[in-house]
Amino acid sequence: MAIARSCLVNDDIEGTYHCISRIVRRAFLCGWDALTQQNYEHRKVWISGRLQELAGIFAIDVCGYAVMDNHLLCGAPHKVCYELHPIMWSE
Repeated sequence: MAIARSCLVNDDIEGTYHCISRIVRRAFLCGWDALTQQNYEHRKVWISGRLQELAGIFAIDVCGYAVMDNHLLCGAPHKVCYELHPIMWSE
C-alpha cells in the first residue's frame, strides 16, 4: 500500500533518504545475464546520466548512487531550504 510523502517526510527535519529501486522477475538492470546470455552493461552509463538529468530537473541533490545488476541505490539529502521553495521558481 502506498503512503503519501506528506505522511513520511517532515519538512522541518533535515535528513538523508536511502532510495531503492529493484528489478523483479529475474530481470537484469546491468551486467551479464547468465540465463539469457546477454550483456546489459551498456545500461549503467544510461542510468547514471538519466539520474543526473532528473536530479537537475526536480532540484534534488544526489549525494551518492550505485547501479547494480538488479537494483539501483540512491542517497538524497532532504534540506530545509526556504529560498528554493517551488513557489519561488520561475519558468
